[in-house]
Amino acid sequence: MHAHAHDSQGGVVTSATKELDEQLHFTQNMHGNIMTPDVAFKTLQTCKTMAVRCLKQAETAQKVAEFLEGHPMVDVVRYPGLKSFPQKELADRQHDNGFHGSMLWFEVKGGSANGRKLMDSIQRPWSLCENLGAVESIITCPSVMTHANMLKEDRLKVGITDGFVRVSCGIEDAADLIKALKIALDGLK
Repeated sequence: MHAHAHDSQGGVVTSATKELDEQLHFTQNMHGNIMTPDVAFKTLQTCKTMAVRCLKQAETAQKVAEFLEGHPMVDVVRYPGLKSFPQKELADRQHDNGFHGSMLWFEVKGGSANGRKLMDSIQRPWSLCENLGAVESIITCPSVMTHANMLKEDRLKVGITDGFVRVSCGIEDAADLIKALKIALDGLK
């Protein structure tokens, strides 16, 4: 059996009072909201390689962010590892050993039209998907995907501009990801 880093979901619920704790246990007892043995096994297996995967993803995100920052079709890139990041000093203090995670965003020139064109032309290893990813690198343009049904004014209030592109780097080779991004970005006007 091969377990992927996104095969399961799990978490913990805590309570501040004994009364809430009793209510939680009552609900848990009624609904059986406990991981099955198979899900627990998959979760344990993926935890064993989590540190290695996360370090690789952050290393890749840094390279992707640096590439994007130099591309003429990109207005702005936000990733805590970049010197241009507005809160770089804070990020460096709070993120141990320069570990800034796998997620970044950038603003593609040309708004929603180029965001859509980028989504239509991006090649593997990128996955066009509306979640935050796992071991696969994921790219999405919220104005034409996840937040397409929102009024533009409401999107703008929360910082989702027309050309906003969200990236979650996986564990693929950074050079392959950058090559695919370059091809897609070079095709924009």
